[in-house]
Amino acid sequence: MLGKILLFPVMGPISGLMWIGEQIQERTDTEFDAQENLHKQLLSLQLSFDIGEISEEDFEEQEEELLLKIQALEEEKARLEAESAEDEVEETYFIAEVEEDKILAEAFRGAKKYEDNENLVLSP
Repeated sequence: MLGKILLFPVMGPISGLMWIGEQIQERTDTEFDAQENLHKQLLSLQLSFDIGEISEEDFEEQEEELLLKIQALEEEKARLEAESAEDEVEETYFIAEVEEDKILAEAFRGAKKYEDNENLVLSP
């Protein structure tokens, strides 16, 4: 108990990062499992149709529903990837522009200070 209290300033942030990582992993697994389950349902539907358990009309309706769900998952995944790629590009560009402005402003201020100091006369 005392060890946990003493190590909390170090272990607290580490535990928080581990929790965030676990949540991301769980979300990824869930999305992957959802798409995998839809593919399994589609395969099961195909087998049911092949052995004659369901009619062609039922097969086509259910197949269309499953394919639309798979397509929606893929579009959502692509949209999220595109958003994260856009965010990375915008942030990098913004940071670089701000840093460049700071460097130019500091250089300008330094040159101006030097020019002002040239005309100074020191008296004893």
